[in-house]
Amino acid sequence: MSQIKVSRMKPRPTLVPLGTLIGRELRTEKVEKPTIKYGQAALAKKGEDYFLIKPDCQRIPGNPSTSFSVFAIFDGHNGISAAIFAKENLLNNVLSAIPQGIGREEWLQALPRALVAGFVKTDIEFQQKGETSGTTVTFVVIDGWTVTVASVGDSRCILDTQGGVVSLLTVDHRLEENAEERERVTASGGEVGRLNVFGGNEVGPLRCWPGGLCLSRSIGDTDVGEFIVPIPHVKQVKLSNAGGRLIIASDGIWDSLSSDVGAQSCRGLPAELAAKLVVKEALRSRGLKDDTTCLVVDIIPFDRPILPPTPMKKQNLLSSLIFGKKSQTSANKATNKLSAVGVVEELFEEGSAMLTERLGKDFPLDSNSGLLRCAVCQADQTPNDGLSVNSGPYFSPAPKPWEGPFLCSTCRKKKDAMEGKRPSIPLVTA
Repeated sequence: MSQIKVSRMKPRPTLVPLGTLIGRELRTEKVEKPTIKYGQAALAKKGEDYFLIKPDCQRIPGNPSTSFSVFAIFDGHNGISAAIFAKENLLNNVLSAIPQGIGREEWLQALPRALVAGFVKTDIEFQQKGETSGTTVTFVVIDGWTVTVASVGDSRCILDTQGGVVSLLTVDHRLEENAEERERVTASGGEVGRLNVFGGNEVGPLRCWPGGLCLSRSIGDTDVGEFIVPIPHVKQVKLSNAGGRLIIASDGIWDSLSSDVGAQSCRGLPAELAAKLVVKEALRSRGLKDDTTCLVVDIIPFDRPILPPTPMKKQNLLSSLIFGKKSQTSANKATNKLSAVGVVEELFEEGSAMLTERLGKDFPLDSNSGLLRCAVCQADQTPNDGLSVNSGPYFSPAPKPWEGPFLCSTCRKKKDAMEGKRPSIPLVTA
């Protein structure tokens, strides 16, 4: 009864005139936006790879100056349902977690946190369907010269710049290669080991049990322990006005090619042809062992038709001068920092699997209505229906128990399960 009254009393949000928002955007535009050109190629083995290309998104509907682009790859396993669901819902879930009526700079600053909320919300919604498939996700947002990449699983996004430097913008969440993720999974209640065959011999890559998944992060996988989390690694960088090339591809590419070979195989070619050549090179190297999907996205100065080819001579010397020496031997070097000298500036990077750390403590709350908004699912709740992430396992006796991000009861249960604080129970509704 009281909840209904509170809902009726909730004030309508303050509307900002479209002209005001457009004026803000025009005042903040300092340089010409780059041109985005892209190409896609794929070969199917199991038919579980899906991709998303949306080059015409707008932060303010009807205002082309607020445009941004989204490119994503979803590599499904144990079926296609999770990959399709993520393709259809993830973008909207991310955008719904960004405050409305803010300028471009604030929007970009809010994006990493919104990506975390969007990934977790998509996972919760899919698990409520009761289906058992899962999917990796590599999700790329390009706004001007700023590139933001969020990923779970082992699809990968690399950046090839005009200096000939190939940089990894994602972290592979494979248990075999990622020691930190192995430690996190076992600490949260999972077991990590190889398949046992007759005679007690162990074969194959490291897997997580129950479920036998080789990955430590994904969306979906309802039948696997909830220590397999949907919280993405997020990296945000700003390119110089020389531009650069992104290669986003499923593991069918990267199991065959290193990041350097993938970049070198298509330099100097238009994006559409480049994507086909990357797939062709992977096929030539290893054959068609898995679904193989590649997106090539060129971020080009607006007055140029194509990225110029990277000079091959003295490439190693130039790379060391711009970036300093750095090892590319491991795909999981999340500490590999990109230099701001002339090529690219690193704005943000975080890969923690702890939801509290990823949401932060300054999430905006509108308590004037008597309702609090969940930082993950964006549902309005009364205070009795959830907890602040800073509250601990029970209601906090502190004077400000709602300080910080608020989680509804469903999202709080999901958070606790991911951190091994309660038994893993699939979030299935009738």
